Amino acid sequence: QVQLVESGGGLVQPGGSLRLSCTASGFTFSRYAMSWYRQAPGKERELVAGITNTGGLTNYANSVKGRFTISKDPAKNTVYLQMNSLKPEDTAVYYCKVVYARSDYWGQGTQVTVSS
Repeated sequence: QVQLVESGGGLVQPGGSLRLSCTASGFTFSRYAMSWYRQAPGKERELVAGITNTGGLTNYANSVKGRFTISKDPAKNTVYLQMNSLKPEDTAVYYCKVVYARSDYWGQGTQVTVSS
């Protein structure tokens, strides 16, 4: 079965960096686009970044362009989200997602808190 496991969240000061990881299993990783979402308290879940199956194309929410970078490593079945210049408004639970067999699969999420 499809499984996504996120890691790498934590508490960081404004201006700091974190790298999130999402390790996938249960499907052929190299054939599927992946994406990162986030959900802050009291807000809807929003798309942060996406990457195509080959990794050749990426897209980002305007709020994170120039600060976040999504990448994937097929050898490790892992998609990453490098987050730099973090701001308090980046505080949220971050989830990775894959659309497999027309269904959305989500990880359990990892908490990112940006605070001094």
